[in-house]
Amino acid sequence: MAKKAVATLHEGSSDGRAYSKVIKMEKSPKTGAYIFNEQMVRNEDVQAFFK
Repeated sequence: MAKKAVATLHEGSSDGRAYSKVIKMEKSPKTGAYIFNEQMVRNEDVQAFFK
């Protein structure tokens, strides 16, 4: 039964797969420490996020 439930969840929509979690490490201008900028962006916008 569990396999059927999991299979039906994957068949629904592919909206969840259209996004990726991206993490960019940036240096804080105030303290000089590194901070991590985490966001969920569309797969098409990943390259633009890192520029």
